Amino acid sequence: MKIAQIAPLAESVPPKLYGGTERIVSYLTEELVAQGHDVTLFASGDSVTSAKLVPVTSMALRLNPHVKDPIPHHVILLEEVRRRADEFDALHFHIDLIHMPLVQDFIDRTVTTLHGRLDLPDLVPFYRAFPHHPLVSISDHQRLPMPPVNWAATIYHGLPTDLLRPRLGATEGYLAFLGRISPEKRPDRAIRIAARSGRKLRIAAKIDAVDRLYWESEIAPLVEQYPHVEFIGEINETQKAEFLGKADALLFPIDWPEPFGLVMIEAMACATPVIAFRCGSVPEIIQHGVSGFIVDSEDEAVEALRHLDDVNRAGVRAAFDARFTAQRMAADYVALYQDLRDARTASTQMRALRKEGAELQIV
Repeated sequence: MKIAQIAPLAESVPPKLYGGTERIVSYLTEELVAQGHDVTLFASGDSVTSAKLVPVTSMALRLNPHVKDPIPHHVILLEEVRRRADEFDALHFHIDLIHMPLVQDFIDRTVTTLHGRLDLPDLVPFYRAFPHHPLVSISDHQRLPMPPVNWAATIYHGLPTDLLRPRLGATEGYLAFLGRISPEKRPDRAIRIAARSGRKLRIAAKIDAVDRLYWESEIAPLVEQYPHVEFIGEINETQKAEFLGKADALLFPIDWPEPFGLVMIEAMACATPVIAFRCGSVPEIIQHGVSGFIVDSEDEAVEALRHLDDVNRAGVRAAFDARFTAQRMAADYVALYQDLRDARTASTQMRALRKEGAELQIV
């Protein structure tokens, strides 16, 4: 199939550091190419891909100090996609909602994966205005706040099987927190849980400008207060395998409706169990007692850490291999693209039959 992948421009594909959506776009694009599809990636010019790259901007917008407003750049992206839309069997958007009015004339060849939270009040009237666009959720829980829309599928994220190697030997006795410093990610919980369990906590996380005050007022003082906490900062993909693989467990103490939680399956790929709070997608991703433990409080998290030896690390990796590989993710999307094409073919045939029947009545 000829497939277009349309990525956000904030980060490159794959991103240099933090960037979950762009990372998934990269894994999907590369796997589709590996499976023999003709793929074109619309993304920033510093992206690296085996697909055909359409470089809409010279570099990722977040890294360009001259960019003050991302909207004009995304409008240019949409114009380039519109101009070339007829070249593709399927156009797969990863840019949330800005493209919706544009694609109405070729909506039967499009699908949009919604990567973010959907419980924001402004989204309800928007999706009511565009109820027919085929949408993909990344967990079933993500769908709950939405009005009636055209859900085409729930497709879980996946990682290349050789991206993060499982570590089945001895660990280094610390707990890991990986991702982003923000109130909803609850690094404060992670610090307290580690302190109560008597384990060291290593935090590898990005601090966005919007969360700088939260870091300075809430989290940095805790890091200084507890000698068991080490803040590392952002890490790249090559550092992630060692960081997660050497940890006793990943702490995922979120306090928001997490749409998916990519770091959970990254830990699973490293054979590292996950201690996750029961929010958002967590019950869909973590198999309690197999790939980690699902908890409802800090007390339960501390207790779960006492039972880490009950979790077989090879079994954690097996749970990843069974459900969260890039091969499975790409196969699910190809099936969806094929459904779009089949529906289009059936619709065309139905219109032809109706036209033929009308002509016979006229005669």
